[in-house]
Amino acid sequence: MNRRDSIKALGLTALSTAVLVEACKQPENTSDKPIPVEEPKVEAGREQWEVERDKALKSVKYFSDHEMATITVLADIIIPKDDVSGSASDAKVPEFIEFIVKDIPEHKIPMRGGLKWLDIYCFNKFQKSFVEASATEQIAIVDEIAYPNKAKPEVQPGVVFFNRMRDLTASGFYTTEMGVKDIGYVGNSPNQWAGVPADVLKQYGMQNVTI
Repeated sequence: MNRRDSIKALGLTALSTAVLVEACKQPENTSDKPIPVEEPKVEAGREQWEVERDKALKSVKYFSDHEMATITVLADIIIPKDDVSGSASDAKVPEFIEFIVKDIPEHKIPMRGGLKWLDIYCFNKFQKSFVEASATEQIAIVDEIAYPNKAKPEVQPGVVFFNRMRDLTASGFYTTEMGVKDIGYVGNSPNQWAGVPADVLKQYGMQNVTI
């Protein structure tokens, strides 16, 4: 399963109607604006139409700079840098989320609506947007929406959004070389067979049999 397939396996959920309606109001300086794109490299096992589609998706920008900054802060809160590996942004997870949301449009409104909800909630609480809040203030809000079983009813839209954000972040990070190394996966490795164990041979009366 590749990175895109892993995201498509995620369940799709909806935010509250009010948040979704508000999310449909596009920022003035963002969606579908052309951006420079490098020519895609030829990859084995990929059809030409897949390469062209990826090129088309990368040629437009969906999230505004402010939204991308918010995604980056959230992603690094979810997977921060530690002694083993870099953070989510070090693994370019925000860029991955930008691409996958364009690739799977069902994510567009829930993600944009969730980001807007987060800013509105933060502004009501701290009189500033989420990216402008201090690290302590950001964590305080995340703590309210990161644990579904403990979350208050009034922050349920935030819970739904954060669940999606967490899934996208984890899927993006753990399908990179950095993420694979982080979990210690080494793949197939050579082994040396020492033959049938002595107790098994004895069980079948073959302990004195030689080949």
